[in-house]
Amino acid sequence: MTMLAARLHLGPNRSLELDEVPVPEPGADHVLIKVEAAGVCLSDVHLIDGTLTPLFLKGDVVTLGHEVAGTVHALGPGVTTAKVGDRVVLQAGESRDGATYTRGVDYDGGWAEYALARVDTLVPIPDDLPFEQACFIPDAVSTPWGAITATGKVKAGEPVGVWGVGGLGAHGVQLLRLVGAAPIIAVDPLPAARERALEFGADLAFDPADPDLRSKIFAATGTGLAAAFDFAGVAAVREQAVICLAPHGRLVLVGLTDKPITITHGTAFSFFQQELRGHYGSAPEDVAKLVKLQGLHRVEFSRSVSAVMPLADAAKAVHALESKEGNPIRIVLKP
Repeated sequence: MTMLAARLHLGPNRSLELDEVPVPEPGADHVLIKVEAAGVCLSDVHLIDGTLTPLFLKGDVVTLGHEVAGTVHALGPGVTTAKVGDRVVLQAGESRDGATYTRGVDYDGGWAEYALARVDTLVPIPDDLPFEQACFIPDAVSTPWGAITATGKVKAGEPVGVWGVGGLGAHGVQLLRLVGAAPIIAVDPLPAARERALEFGADLAFDPADPDLRSKIFAATGTGLAAAFDFAGVAAVREQAVICLAPHGRLVLVGLTDKPITITHGTAFSFFQQELRGHYGSAPEDVAKLVKLQGLHRVEFSRSVSAVMPLADAAKAVHALESKEGNPIRIVLKP
């Protein structure tokens, strides 16, 4: 049997291609997943454009897609902790010999009709959670959750800033509201994104081009931001966010960029004992926790599905996300 897969071909002319490939067979400790939905992430765009390169990939071709939901289709030898028909979302990666391998980057992911998954990366989802909303909980939701709770260590009542209200930042606003941050100040150049931030729970939303941005943030908070989150991965964002921090404030770098980090007012940064904290991904237990929170109606993801497109249109979905066509949060591919 063969299946359709959207695969990244590396090399001097890296490209995304739709390939007909054999349906994989699950080995020991693995299951075969019938993919029902897979998210399109900015990281996928960066893999295609060459900004990111797989670290542990064997070979020069990989099926993209690290945000995946579906049903268990077949069991590998000896698997007893899953059964055919289980509805699951997949962790975005797995640990191997102390290193984190990312699905759809270091090994084949879910932009395909079927995908292999190690059984310990399966997270059950309830029948009333649509696959289209479940698939992006790993990464698009769990990454800002980890940034807020583990790296940023945000406490209730702390003033926070969110730079970039796209796939990560939109969920960041919702999750900051959940943990009680106040006020939540969103910063984004797009009017539609600022409006969305307010709908998702931000108290204020500003344009980064506003020359009075810093003074407005200090007027709203009194002291500056206890925590600022760069969900955009833009060097200019980081310089702007630093000068909006309160004494002992921390800037959490979530969006990825290979540009240098510049702190223009280094003496003030040291005097006020401020911090830069890098963040990447989330802990495995975070995904199960967020599925539970969704089931208890503490978070809501239906507004995050900007479009559902067939797998054959993977290249169109990538272009739409890259060009911010329609101001998307998450575009979902459905095989």
